[in-house]
Amino acid sequence: MNLPDDTPVYVISIAAQLSGLHPQTLRTYDRMGLVSPGRTSGRGRRYSMRDIVMLREIQRLSQEEGINLAGIQKILGLQRANEELHTELSRLRRMVEELGTELESTRAVAARLAQLRGDNRGGDLVPIRQAGVVIWRQQESGG
Repeated sequence: MNLPDDTPVYVISIAAQLSGLHPQTLRTYDRMGLVSPGRTSGRGRRYSMRDIVMLREIQRLSQEEGINLAGIQKILGLQRANEELHTELSRLRRMVEELGTELESTRAVAARLAQLRGDNRGGDLVPIRQAGVVIWRQQESGG
């Protein structure tokens, strides 16, 4: 049976062995918010493989890079914020693409309506900004 990496299954003693840290260190990191293991109904900690990878990274930053726990906390917070921003950027890019497609469709409908009416005033739509909202109106030919 394959479990996702974020499934909390490891008790603290196993998580400590897998991460190479003392169980008390894991409790400290939990209290500091460096890692947030799942909890059982009896409030026992259960660590996921993702948590164990995070614990190893915390240990590496501390031991190999010489970064104190406050610095590690800041680094992890910035990494989380960066991931959230990337997710939001992807969502916004999809939205811009959808809006571009919708705009193309709207322009095609406007052009078709102008053809049906025999409108020779130019069927281009131009943006008009009103109170932060873009409204598309048919451009009038100046004369």
